[in-house]
Amino acid sequence: MSVHKKLMEARVKLQSREIKKSGHNKFSGYHYFELGDFLPHIQSIFNEVGLCGVVTFNRDYAELAITDVEDGTQIIIQSPMAAAELKGAHPIQQMGAIQTYQRRYLWMAALEIVEHDVLDATHGSDKSAKAEPKPITKPAANERSFASSLTIPDGVTNWSQAVIDATHVVLDLSESADDVMDVFKKNRTIYDRLKSEDSAAYETLMQLFKTMKESLK
Repeated sequence: MSVHKKLMEARVKLQSREIKKSGHNKFSGYHYFELGDFLPHIQSIFNEVGLCGVVTFNRDYAELAITDVEDGTQIIIQSPMAAAELKGAHPIQQMGAIQTYQRRYLWMAALEIVEHDVLDATHGSDKSAKAEPKPITKPAANERSFASSLTIPDGVTNWSQAVIDATHVVLDLSESADDVMDVFKKNRTIYDRLKSEDSAAYETLMQLFKTMKESLK
């Protein structure tokens, strides 16, 4: 049996399992799969059908290599790396967060895991419920400010999507509308480039900023 046949068998087996979404984006109002929701199921199925998945990272890409343990043939899934400075996190914590996101996306792509489309929560509906407003507290004078600068490698395959993904990571950690505006201001150069190169992606990004800002009012 080929590695492609085994992967397809694994996808079908996974679809037959009841997997609950434990992740909740309170700003946009949708639930999503966290890595721990589906990865134990995948590992069990891979062991059953004879596949092994290994995730690796380099400067520009995250890669999932799915190997047939019987003949050594492989399927490679890649995702461009996107870095973001997360609020109050040390560099090693920031790297861990990005790697967790990348692992989630790689496994979802490989196993064709379908969940609520994020764009559904940010486009075409004025009826979506707003999150409960958060009390806004001013930081102390010596408290670290909101880290909102993005770093997007130029060599990524889909630079526009990398910008959107990195922005989403930072916005999810925003605690006020001021934080949201700070993200936009700090990364204005990146967003101006996105606007000139990919107007559709820019519109998606602006809608994301609007939704996040309104949810924190």
